[in-house]
Amino acid sequence: MNFRNNSYLCIIMQVVYEDNHIIIVSKQSGEIVQGDKTGDTPLSETVKAYIKEKYQKPGAVFLGVVHRLDRPVSGLVVFARTSKALTRLNNMFRDGEVHKTYWALVGKMEDVRCQMSDDGEWHTVTHWLTRNEKQNKSYAYDHEVPGAKKAVLRYRVIGHSERYTLVEVQLLTGRHHQIRCQLAAIGCPIKGDLKYGARRSNPDGSISLLARRIEFVHPVSKEPIAVEAPLPDDKLWRELRVKN
Repeated sequence: MNFRNNSYLCIIMQVVYEDNHIIIVSKQSGEIVQGDKTGDTPLSETVKAYIKEKYQKPGAVFLGVVHRLDRPVSGLVVFARTSKALTRLNNMFRDGEVHKTYWALVGKMEDVRCQMSDDGEWHTVTHWLTRNEKQNKSYAYDHEVPGAKKAVLRYRVIGHSERYTLVEVQLLTGRHHQIRCQLAAIGCPIKGDLKYGARRSNPDGSISLLARRIEFVHPVSKEPIAVEAPLPDDKLWRELRVKN
């Protein structure tokens, strides 16, 4: 479902799942999930406006933010519509009961810097990450260093375009900029991610990282939920040849 509200003429929001307790939307690159010092309208406020209009709710609309995506990243974001769902979802995210799968575009495997395997099998990558708050950037080490946190992800190559490789990633830990930092550390920065070593930016300022799929047990009904984000409306994503 697409939604355009008169108060937010520049924003089109795509809802991929909703019920009385949760709502899952597909975030566009460039949107912020929650308000920050930029003063830009966050996705959370757009979702509130959507709920208020659709259900003709009087007064303030309750909406809980349970996780975030970096501004240049697109894909699925889960919000809680009730306090009960918010408390339970917070616990589920904290305890690793919400399973997220990401798609990323990186350079072709022929790049001599890239240490990634192109055999289609799952591979585990482990680093220790430190975070520089002033730079809003993480740094990866192949050994433990003071102040570092262990970061683990799994990846597999699932497709190609003419110039790029499509990688599926699952996070086993949740660290600041983890996918961006770890892929760059093995010589495969995400397309458009100048902060982590990409050679050029994307025209729209995005990076080619998509929160593609999310799976969890509904915090109230206990039914399994599994949803996928649509691919960005971009020629490069449309040209991908995904392996079966």
